[in-house]
Amino acid sequence: MLANERTFAGWLRTGLGCVAVGLAFQALFERMEPAWVPKAIATAFVAIGILVFTLARRNACTVLRRINPHEVKPAGVLTLELTTWILSLGAASLIAALWLARFE
Repeated sequence: MLANERTFAGWLRTGLGCVAVGLAFQALFERMEPAWVPKAIATAFVAIGILVFTLARRNACTVLRRINPHEVKPAGVLTLELTTWILSLGAASLIAALWLARFE
C-alpha cells in the first residue's frame, strides 16, 4: 500500500518536472522566431505533465482497489483524484498563460 503511494508521488514529481521544463523552455527561448514555436514546445511539455498526472492517478487507483490494506490506512482514491486534478488544473492554467501573456 505504501509502495503504491510512493510510486504515485514519484510519478507526480515526474509530471511536475515536465511542467518545469515547459516553463523553462518558454523563458529561455521566448525571443525565438516564429513566436509560436517556443509556446508550442512549452505547451507540449506541460501537456505531457498533465498526461503523467492522469496516468499516475489511474494506475494508483487501480492498485488501491485491488489491495487489501490490512492495518495500513491508505491515502484513498479521493486524495489521489484531488491531487491529480489540482496539479492538472494548475498545469493547464500555465498553458493558457503561455499563450495569453505578452512576453517582451
